[in-house]
Amino acid sequence: MDHIDSIEALEALYGSPGAPALRKVAGQLTPLYRQWIMASRFCMLTTVGPDGSDGSPRGDDGPVVLELDPGTLAMPDWRGNNRLDSLRNIVLDGRVSLMFMVPGSNTVVRANGQARLTSDAALRARFERNDRQPATVIVIAISEVYTQCARALMRAGLWTRDDSAGLPTPGEILAEISQGAEGGAPYDAAWHARALRTMW
Repeated sequence: MDHIDSIEALEALYGSPGAPALRKVAGQLTPLYRQWIMASRFCMLTTVGPDGSDGSPRGDDGPVVLELDPGTLAMPDWRGNNRLDSLRNIVLDGRVSLMFMVPGSNTVVRANGQARLTSDAALRARFERNDRQPATVIVIAISEVYTQCARALMRAGLWTRDDSAGLPTPGEILAEISQGAEGGAPYDAAWHARALRTMW
């Protein structure tokens, strides 16, 4: 198998991007990019660090991020599994990418930038839900924001199908990995109530 090991070889296979693909990039939120991102309740956060990269789903009951100013976004770090993979990476290497999605739209809006982590009390209080606050907030300085071609979501039919029947559950996967020491049906049965108690 041949591998592509130069930018020149790569570009020879694909050619140059069209002018609209380059013109759509903004260095901060424009009114229409703001409207789109504020409609997004879900995004994928990608980080990099010395041990590799990490992709983490982020969702909220309302906008998944808060605009601090046109060049800065804030994302609460609500309770998860406490692995802290993304947060460790941000502390060590602030490069991040965000992919914002809105159910029903095949468009994805992407934002790249530099992130810092803060436990600032005033900023955490802006996200308070049910008398709870996030432990930290990710503050992202935008370097570029742009729309992504819709073809990937169109090919996948992401919003028009449900392929979940028969998928293994997290409890089944945990039982497989732990050779039955953990997980299984009791884990799955208790998970939903546990998640509701610790959602915020």
